[in-house]
Amino acid sequence: MTEPAFFFSEVNQRQSVFHRRAFVMGGLASLGLTALGARLAELQIFENSRYTTLSASNQYNFRLVPPPRGRILDRNGVELASNRPNFRLLLLKDEAKDPEATIAAAGTLIPISDDRRQELLREIDDGPRFVPVAIADDLSWEEFARINVRTPELPGLQADMNEARVYPFGGAFAHVIGYVSRVTSAELKAAGPTPDPLLLNPGFRIGKQGVEKSLDLQLRGKAGGQKVEVDSRGRVVHEDPAGDIKPVPGDEVVLTLDADIQNRALEVFGDESGAAVMMDCRSGDILCLVSAPSFDANRFVKGLTTVEYSALANYDHKPLFNKALTATYPPGSTFKTMVALAALEHGISRDTTHTCAGAWSWGGRVWHCDRAHGTLDMKGGIAQSCDIYFYQTALAIGPDAIAAVARKFGLGGLYDIGIPGQKPGLIPDTAYKRAAFPKDPVWHPGETPSMGIGQGYVNVNALQLCVMCSRLANGNRALNPRLIESIGGVVQPPGSRAPDLPFKPDNLAFIREAMAAVVTSGTAAGAAKLGLGPIMMAGKTGTAQAHTYAGGHGAHGAVGAWADRDHSWFIAFAPADDPRYAMSVLVEHGGFGAAAAAPRAREIMRVALLKDPQVRARIETPTPMPAMPTPPPGQLPEGAAPPPPTPLPGQTT
Repeated sequence: MTEPAFFFSEVNQRQSVFHRRAFVMGGLASLGLTALGARLAELQIFENSRYTTLSASNQYNFRLVPPPRGRILDRNGVELASNRPNFRLLLLKDEAKDPEATIAAAGTLIPISDDRRQELLREIDDGPRFVPVAIADDLSWEEFARINVRTPELPGLQADMNEARVYPFGGAFAHVIGYVSRVTSAELKAAGPTPDPLLLNPGFRIGKQGVEKSLDLQLRGKAGGQKVEVDSRGRVVHEDPAGDIKPVPGDEVVLTLDADIQNRALEVFGDESGAAVMMDCRSGDILCLVSAPSFDANRFVKGLTTVEYSALANYDHKPLFNKALTATYPPGSTFKTMVALAALEHGISRDTTHTCAGAWSWGGRVWHCDRAHGTLDMKGGIAQSCDIYFYQTALAIGPDAIAAVARKFGLGGLYDIGIPGQKPGLIPDTAYKRAAFPKDPVWHPGETPSMGIGQGYVNVNALQLCVMCSRLANGNRALNPRLIESIGGVVQPPGSRAPDLPFKPDNLAFIREAMAAVVTSGTAAGAAKLGLGPIMMAGKTGTAQAHTYAGGHGAHGAVGAWADRDHSWFIAFAPADDPRYAMSVLVEHGGFGAAAAAPRAREIMRVALLKDPQVRARIETPTPMPAMPTPPPGQLPEGAAPPPPTPLPGQTT
C-alpha cells in the first residue's frame, strides 16, 4: 500500500490563499462595521434633534384652530359685523367606514333633508380625505347636548363648536359690508396647488361681497393649532394644552359710516327701490351708503335655499343689486347745476334771461317744459328747474364745455373706496360720439338740449352725484369719498387730501345760493324744509325719464307701470349757510323728484344734523329770559326772600 505523500509547496500555497481571503473578508467586515458605526453616530449624535422632532410629530399632531374673523365697526364703534358661537355636527371621513350609514344615523338625532343628504355625499366624495365635513350648523343647545350624549355610540360623528359671522343690522349694511359664505370648489382650485389650510377647514367661510370680500385676507387672521397626542392610526388619545398655538384674530376694520343715519335711510325707503349716499363735505367721509330694498346678509352665511335665492333674484326691485354704485341713471335736472356753472365759467352772465311758455320750437321740433315759467334769469332757472332755460344755455356753450366741468366734479369717474362693483356711467362729449358711433361720428346740435337737462347719453350713479354735491358745498376742494377709516388701527388717508377746484369762488357761491332758493321758494319748497329752526337745506330736484319720453305719464311720469315711470332724484347739502353734509337720493321709478326723493332726503339729513353737537347748539339756542317786573316801592318782588328778623331790645340774634 502506498503511503500518502505531503507536498509542502501545496500546503504553503493553500495557506497563502486562505490568509489573503481572510484578510480581504476581515477588511470588508471592518469597513462595514466602521460605516455602520459612523451612520449610527450620525443618526444618534449629529441628527438627534431632527429625528427627535420627527418622532414627536408622529406622536403629536396639531389640529387647525381657525382665528376669529376681524370685527367691522362704524365710525362710533357700533358693531356692524361680529362673531357668535356656533354649534355644529361634523362627519370625520377617516373614521366613518360607511358615510351614508353615518349620515342616516345622524338623521335620527337632527333633521336632515334628502337634498341635504345628497349634497353631503357629494362633499364627502369631492373633498380631501382627512378634512371633516360639516353635516349641520347652528344647532340648538338641545340638539347639541343630544348629539354629545350619543357620540360614543356613533363613530365618525363629532359635536363641535366654532364661531359664525353675524350681522346685527341685517340688511341695512348688506350692500356695503357684503357677507361671508363657504369656499366653493372653484375658489379652492383658484387658490393653487398649496391653498391656505384654512380654506380646507370644515365650515370655513370667506368674504363674497363688499368689505368682507375686498379685505378678506386682513379680516381672516392667522390660524392657530391645538396640540394633541395621536396613536398609530392618527386618532386622538390625549390633549396637550401647554403646547397649543393661539390663533391671531383678524384685523378690526372701522368704516366711516354712521349706523343711525344708515338705518334711518333704509327705513325711509320702505318698499321703494333706490339709493342714498351722504358725505361729510369737509372731510370726504361717507356717512351713509344705502341701496334699497336690501337683503338679510345673515341668511347668506347659513346658506340660502334655491327657493329663497330665486325669490330675491326675480323680484323686480332687485334687492341683490347695489343701486348706489353699480346702477347708473340719467341725472335729470340735478345736472343743471353743472350746465349753469359751465355757462358762468365761459362768460355767460347770471342775469341772462330766457322766456318759457311751456314749449319751445327749435331744430324742426318742439321742446317741452313741465309748465310755463315765464321770463327767468339763471337763478330762477335753477330754482324753478326750467328745462327751456337750460336747453338754450346748453346750446350756447356746447357739450364739450359741459362735460369738462362735470368731470371735474366727479361725474363719470370711479373712486377707490375699498369695495368693488362701481360703474363709471357716462359724461358724453364730441370725442365720445366719434369713438362710440363710427357710422355717425358727428355730434348733432339736436343732442345738446337733452344733455342740458341731464338726459340723452348722460348716466351717473348715486355716489357720483353725492361727490358732485359735496364739491359744490365745499367750494374749495375736489373731495374724494372715503369709506374705510382704519384697518387694524392704521388710519387710511382722508378724502380731503385733494386738489383745489379750478373754478371762480363767486360762481360756486352763486350755484349754492341758487340751490338754497330751490328749497325756500323753488321746486322743493314744500318738501325739503327741515323744521330745525334756523338750519336750512339747499338742494336740487331731478326727474329723469326711465326709458323714453313717453314711458311714464301723468304728473312727471309718476303714473303707469312701475318700470316705465320716471326716476326721482334729489341732491342736497346742509346747513345751507355753513355746509357740513351733502347727499344724493334716488327713488327708482319714483316720479317727480320733489315728491319722492326730497322728503326722504330731508328725513335722512335731519338725523345727521341732530347728531352734530355744533348744529344742535344752533337749533337749541335758549330764548332770552323775560324782564322781571319792577315792584312798587316798599314791596318785595314775588318769590324774593324776606328780610332777616329784627331782634328785640336786650336779645341777641
